Amino acid sequence: MGKVRVLVGTRKGAFILNSDEKREHWQVEGPHFPGWEVYHLKGSPANPDRIYVSQSTGWFGQLIQRSDDAGKTWTAVSNEFKYDGVPGTHQWYDGTPHPWDFKRVWHLEPSLTDPDTVYAGIEDAALFKSTDAGASWTELSGLREHTTGSTWAPGAGGLCLHTILLDPTDHNRIYTAISAAGAFRSDDAGKTWKPINKGLVSGHIPDPDAEVGHCVHRLAMHPSQPNVLFMQKHWDVMRSDNAGDTWHEVSGNLPTDFGFVVDVHAHEPNTVFVVPIKSDSEHFPIDGQLRVYRSKTGGNDWEALTNGLPQKDCYVNVLRDAMCVDSLESCGVYFGTTGGQVYVSANGGDSWQAIVHDLPAVLSVEVQTLS
Repeated sequence: MGKVRVLVGTRKGAFILNSDEKREHWQVEGPHFPGWEVYHLKGSPANPDRIYVSQSTGWFGQLIQRSDDAGKTWTAVSNEFKYDGVPGTHQWYDGTPHPWDFKRVWHLEPSLTDPDTVYAGIEDAALFKSTDAGASWTELSGLREHTTGSTWAPGAGGLCLHTILLDPTDHNRIYTAISAAGAFRSDDAGKTWKPINKGLVSGHIPDPDAEVGHCVHRLAMHPSQPNVLFMQKHWDVMRSDNAGDTWHEVSGNLPTDFGFVVDVHAHEPNTVFVVPIKSDSEHFPIDGQLRVYRSKTGGNDWEALTNGLPQKDCYVNVLRDAMCVDSLESCGVYFGTTGGQVYVSANGGDSWQAIVHDLPAVLSVEVQTLS
């Protein structure tokens, strides 16, 4: 027995959705921070009442806040994100040098064991860490200052560090993904970094299999198999069985291999979920049919999951941070859309229902499984 708390970031505020283990009836709280773009909010695995949130507006800029009471009240923490070391440059869209510039926080990743430690993924691409619950931030500058850093160029959404994965079996190992640079791994707690893009092929860059320059949309892994990674790339669903050292394509029979999200079933390490979108220029489901695809074999063999999802005239998108899974006995899968819907499947994807229909466009969805 247990309950779940779903944290939803949208274009116009944050919402907190609560239910019991049946996940049939939901209480909707919000909006928190109305009018702000909430790129991401996530709770601490070590203390579920500790939640961090990243919000921004064109008028007031970037703000990080923290709750210590499960979102009832919020406190602004430090927002001093200063790039360390030599400023340097990265490439712009046309290949010209462009100075590193702090724009916003895309992703917050709390430590698995310490509620006061949290990582922040930044645009322009950088990784920051706080060990005092957000009171101060330090850049893990070895990533941005990697020898390839000057060749990184922004994707359509900007030069964003959008994915941070912490290895539950090795506290020194961290994975990140940057659009449009690629995936990177640190084996020394963020001091040094290695590009892990071998096997990726991107036809839209000068060298299709270059060390960096790939537009990785999302990484996912199962805690019991941290060396097995799944990737949704700008075209191609990929898998690595050696911590990212090499990748191979597992798009298989998907109707299109373009999309933004990928996630893994809580109890079945080889059960993977993606949401194919028509193309990189048409960000909506094929034929207006919203379908989650599931592979129970770790890729290649995919089945369409449609029960409870709109199969006519649906033209929403599912963004890169907008899918997650809970850890209840019957694994729940959640995703949000740019049309303001948040869907839940309480049975691993077999059937779906909408928790809410009319939120602002959803940017992120996270779930906390509570005892």
